[in-house]
Amino acid sequence: MSHHTPLISMIVIGLVLAFALGALAHRFRISPLVGYLVAGVLVGPFTPGFVADQGMAHELAEIGVILLMFGVGLHFSLQDLLSVRAIAIPGAVFQIATATLLGMGLAWWLGWPVGAGIVFGLALSVASTVVLLRALQERRLLETDRGRIAVGWLIVEDIAMVLTLVMLPALAPAFTAAAGAYNWSALVAPLLITIAKVAAFVAIMLIVGKRVIPWLLHYVAHTGSRELFRLAVLAIALGCAFGAAMLFDVSFALGAFFAGMIMSESELSQRAANETLPLRDAFAVLFFVSVGMLVDPLIVVREPVAVLATVLIIVLGKSIAAYAIVRMFRHPHSTALTISASLAQIGEFSFILAGLGVALALLPEPGRDLILAGAIISILLNPLFFAGLDHILARKPAAAPAVAPDVTPEPAEEPAREEIPLTTLTDHVVLVGYGRVGKFIAEQLSITGVPLLFVEEDADRAAKLKSEGKATIAGNAADPEVIRAANPAVARCVLVAIPDAFEGGQVVAQARETSASLLIIARAHSEAEIEHLKKHGASQVIMGEHEIAKAMIAAIPPTPPAGSATAEPSPPVAPT
Repeated sequence: MSHHTPLISMIVIGLVLAFALGALAHRFRISPLVGYLVAGVLVGPFTPGFVADQGMAHELAEIGVILLMFGVGLHFSLQDLLSVRAIAIPGAVFQIATATLLGMGLAWWLGWPVGAGIVFGLALSVASTVVLLRALQERRLLETDRGRIAVGWLIVEDIAMVLTLVMLPALAPAFTAAAGAYNWSALVAPLLITIAKVAAFVAIMLIVGKRVIPWLLHYVAHTGSRELFRLAVLAIALGCAFGAAMLFDVSFALGAFFAGMIMSESELSQRAANETLPLRDAFAVLFFVSVGMLVDPLIVVREPVAVLATVLIIVLGKSIAAYAIVRMFRHPHSTALTISASLAQIGEFSFILAGLGVALALLPEPGRDLILAGAIISILLNPLFFAGLDHILARKPAAAPAVAPDVTPEPAEEPAREEIPLTTLTDHVVLVGYGRVGKFIAEQLSITGVPLLFVEEDADRAAKLKSEGKATIAGNAADPEVIRAANPAVARCVLVAIPDAFEGGQVVAQARETSASLLIIARAHSEAEIEHLKKHGASQVIMGEHEIAKAMIAAIPPTPPAGSATAEPSPPVAPT
């Protein structure tokens, strides 16, 4: 058997290195995305040792792009955007324009043509969804006004980049032609054809896909096969992306984005997101590894001034523009600083756009190197910006000066982190997780009238519980601040109903630290999980399979006493 397997080598070595370096980055409180990119650098052609097959890496990266864009569409919320459209739309447009102009200025200084400058500037203008959302989640800001503005801003940036990916191939001939040599009137026909193709694809997705995709999901869900449901979601994502490219000549990215966006309107969207998350994460990691393979680390030595200028555009140019426009709309200083810090990095779309720019001969390869170097450095610096933000907003503000009655006062400042108020409940039951088991527990406890406090990480579930008037803390119960807010020290007990025993162990450990005598009941699926949960401090662990077995045994009719009359067997039924 031949062991020359470049595809397996690429996947195995890439994932192993990405895991090792991602875990190391997480240990130092840096985004694991940096570790994935560095893993790509190590298996790339610019560093000694093993060199992965770049052609296969590119193919895997394409699947990563499809699943990344599918995830973006799946979490796309028009409602979130509309709620903050007054600031998010003009703010994002102004910030994209500012970053693009700054990028074009740097490109002009480096002697690149206009087309390269536009692609370079656009790549520097869009923030990483992964990094931004994680930073907001860590500070529990997603559900605040600041968080909603930042997410709405990000949605506008994503839409702008999707449109750029669609239109750039049609515009490329005009940008690559010699100055004054291109007949701009010849651009009208291909541009109109591209717009018509995109419009046809969008129309089919909105008219046909909007009916077929939810129907198909519900049909497969009713089969009861989790495997088929997962396969259906992946088939829809990959099929729409492939069909968009083959039939309408638009990008994989747009097809996947629309598939996710239409699927997000289905009641099963949350389940679809959860079922595909492991595969999306795996291919996203391979995407970042493949991007890292393109990085020439010596660019920092060869072009230190250009690298520094690129980083300054990302972390200062964009941030100053964002701060200015937010303050212009009279939002608090804290909101402006939070959004500025959130946007002071670049990520996934920047890599996709840089790759497309090089493929279309618009962007020189050194431009791609600068973008990738700027991404790594800006993501490394981003936690420092948030640490500085925490320090600035933690300082007690001076007394506000008196203002004239006809002058609008400054909006009140907000803390760097959203505080979780301590619950006022006592002798209550803390229920961690509102899934299938959690719902059943809640229904039964509601009959008894026992005070119940929900701790739910899923934002949609938490919002639904709050809207029903139920005491709810949104967040991960493994977070010490979240479990402390549930006040388990005065609770009757803590019920850990989440199915993941690893995370459940962390929750149990945090709850146990608050009280040595607290009753903590958790769920498990195996003997090893029972041992793991008890080791972390669970008072009692219930395994579903054990309880099912006990119920089945209890349902068996008792054995009749010896000598007692037994029922006569029923006579056989004649065949029909």
